[in-house]
Amino acid sequence: MPSSASSSLLNRREWLRVGGLGSMGLSLPAIMRASVTSAGQQASFGRAKSCILLFLSGGPPQHETFDPKPMAPLEIRGDISSIPTSVPGVHFSEVLPRTAKQAHRMCVIRSMTTGINAHSTSGAFMLTGYEPLSKAENVPAGGNDWPSLAAAVGALKPSENSPLSSVVLPEWIENNGNIVWPGQNGGFMGAAWHPQMIQCDPSAQRLRIEGMSLAEGMTEIRFSERGSLLQQMDGRLRALSSLPQFAELDAMHQRAFNLIHSEKSRAALEIEREPASMRDRYGRGKFGQGVLLARRLIEAGSRIVQVNWAREPEDQNAGSPMWDTHQRNSERVRTRLAPQFDQAYAALIEDLNSRGLLDETLVVVMGEFGRSPTINKSGGRDHWGNVFSVALAGAGVPGGQIIGSSDKNGAFPADRPVRPPDLAATLFHLLGIHPNHEFMDPVQRPRPVTDAGVPLREIVGA
Repeated sequence: MPSSASSSLLNRREWLRVGGLGSMGLSLPAIMRASVTSAGQQASFGRAKSCILLFLSGGPPQHETFDPKPMAPLEIRGDISSIPTSVPGVHFSEVLPRTAKQAHRMCVIRSMTTGINAHSTSGAFMLTGYEPLSKAENVPAGGNDWPSLAAAVGALKPSENSPLSSVVLPEWIENNGNIVWPGQNGGFMGAAWHPQMIQCDPSAQRLRIEGMSLAEGMTEIRFSERGSLLQQMDGRLRALSSLPQFAELDAMHQRAFNLIHSEKSRAALEIEREPASMRDRYGRGKFGQGVLLARRLIEAGSRIVQVNWAREPEDQNAGSPMWDTHQRNSERVRTRLAPQFDQAYAALIEDLNSRGLLDETLVVVMGEFGRSPTINKSGGRDHWGNVFSVALAGAGVPGGQIIGSSDKNGAFPADRPVRPPDLAATLFHLLGIHPNHEFMDPVQRPRPVTDAGVPLREIVGA
């Protein structure tokens, strides 16, 4: 974790070092009293047994992905053309040929808006559904942040089949200078709500994740004996102190042992078990292999897995890291960015469908914002939170659908603007968490899971 991360993130890293693993996102009865409620008779409620959230860090351009503007002037439409999809009348960018063939399974929101042009704060808005108090750039993570969507799902709807309820991989999202964004963990709910960060290089031939494997020479029997001794010590400590940190640390220890003893979850992390042909199918880069790892974790029982677009080694000093294409937008999208996404996303949708998992797995594609309608002097597009696109598929989401629209230049919503609270409410609804559900914070105040968000009727039904 970068030195500029919040104290809560740093404390978690220390707990990872000492305890072996952090929180798995499971809720604690002591801090959450209200149960998840029903949502009436809507058949879509709880249709998603799990969720894979693909976060394209940096801000993918709407013009070169899901909302091309072929009739706009060249300085707006760019030199990347549009192509027809599997849905008559719907076009995507030509750099997404595989994705275009899956359009009949997708619902694309073309009128997403945050109104914020800063990576970290617009990102926090998208990742939590709560509008941040500050709209500035380079706002670091802090202990008062609102819990992320991944954190809330893992805590309010924990998996019954895996200690890895909520997972984020392969790294935290951060601005240049190693400034970790807010809104990525349990926030003010503390370590008990943190999703499990699996920091790794998924493109490696074999994964070895610190804290998730037995040390050399440590047998299962010795590990269990140490676990029993540790529980005895923790019991004595709790008798001496009622500090909440002790309860959180005990919970993390327990989840660490649960994971070590969960053969199914451990096997899911062994991506080398996949046939070479399947690894090739997703693409051998970090993103493609991260998406494949997400599918494996979902199969093993994880409730939600968030795959962040990983940085390259040179990105910290680059003017256009990840999808932040301030320079050479067309070139980077055409040669580096879109091909990786297109291959991995199409492979995921096809793979889930062939395994019978698509009907119960929600797949969400989003970034923190879009890109400016006008191409700048460096051939790039700049930050643009006024309008951008988000794609959903699976879990009964009506396919072949476009929600909302942007104006003729792709600059502002022209119809049906959608804000992050409504997207969050939609995700929670599909995952079986009522958007009006309240949970108790550490000082026993009721907190609503969404900021007055309303599920999108086009997706969940009337």
